[in-house]
Amino acid sequence: MTAQDVRAVAGPAGEGPRDALAHNYHPLPVTVATAEGSWMTDVDGRRYLDFLAGYSALNFGHRHPALVAAATAQLGRVTLTSRAFDHDLLHPFADALAALVGPLTTGGTDSLVLPMNTGAEAVETAIKTARKWGYDVKGVRPGEATIVVGSGNFHGRTTTIVSFSDDEDARRGFDPYTPGFRVVPYGDVDAVAGAIDDTTVAVLLEPVQGESGVIVPPDDYWPRLRALTAERDVLLIADEIQSGLGRAGTTLAVETWGVRPDLVTLGKALGGGILPVSAVVGRRDVLEVLTPGTHGSTFGGNPLACAVGLAVVDLLAAGEPQRRARALGARFQDRLAGFVETGLLDGARGLGLWAGLDLDPARGTGRDLCEALLARGVLAKDTHGSTIRLAPPLTISADDLETGMSALEDALTALARGR
Repeated sequence: MTAQDVRAVAGPAGEGPRDALAHNYHPLPVTVATAEGSWMTDVDGRRYLDFLAGYSALNFGHRHPALVAAATAQLGRVTLTSRAFDHDLLHPFADALAALVGPLTTGGTDSLVLPMNTGAEAVETAIKTARKWGYDVKGVRPGEATIVVGSGNFHGRTTTIVSFSDDEDARRGFDPYTPGFRVVPYGDVDAVAGAIDDTTVAVLLEPVQGESGVIVPPDDYWPRLRALTAERDVLLIADEIQSGLGRAGTTLAVETWGVRPDLVTLGKALGGGILPVSAVVGRRDVLEVLTPGTHGSTFGGNPLACAVGLAVVDLLAAGEPQRRARALGARFQDRLAGFVETGLLDGARGLGLWAGLDLDPARGTGRDLCEALLARGVLAKDTHGSTIRLAPPLTISADDLETGMSALEDALTALARGR
């Protein structure tokens, strides 16, 4: 049987087809068969412009030639050794990523890289590292370490991470929750200051909150956080899994405010849309608290991941994705601001080629807008209520970006007219 033949598995007599896939997602009604660049094609041959880019995992578009070539070449050599053995790409990957991102952290050129697989694993690694640093270096009493996080956050879906989420869909039913986190309003530095005490080991925040609808904080937020955490001997950890690696028009989004965090978590785009690759990058003295046996991953830093990750770093080191995100992002944000001015949108905000759009709830939900875009050949995803996110690939052409924006304008106009 071919993959197309296995669309459904027959259930017991009289029940018809039975879908074996767990229903933890509610996708749009489109089934993708192939993809190239900024375009995807469904099983019926209809093409769609991708304005989601895998939540920023596809910053370089679908099947970027350099990334596919790197993966294909490595498939013919070795794909997995486990960390029980070294391999010839592990240290080159770490060195290249440290050279690209390290100087953007307080670790500087002496930064370390700890490779993992998924974004959630990178965040879990940062949490464990911060706690161990707090006990071993800062002198926090055992079992008392706390981490300050922001309301509306999204850092992953593990049990520990949903423990400090305030999204009830992500959190409800998964208790008992992991203690040790203090949630304060995002964008409020005074609230962070009030939450820090002698038990606090880290402040963990997204530079821009993606899942909440691309929430951009006040311009003084990150500079004040940097000064506060340095003064109080608390680690500043930036979760750049969605916002980093070119999306905001810079290698890291925190560069927008001239801030260097102590640790950065990376993922999504680091795997080039080919496989999961993540990492924690930053201060050597902090990451060195993890010693053999204290943390690990069978697949973290595997040869195939390192081959793709190296190719991704090469693309970013040249600076072209960041330049495109800045140039096209300016046009993108201007068009969205125009839709707000004319009343087609209630609000729009973002950085680079990344935006959150608020539709008037009286005109429909975010899902309604995404379905209207789907009908016009553009793929996007709603977040909460009447808000959607747009994140086209950084490699998108100016013409394709304009095609997508015209489809958005048409969809918004139709919803405004009640059809």
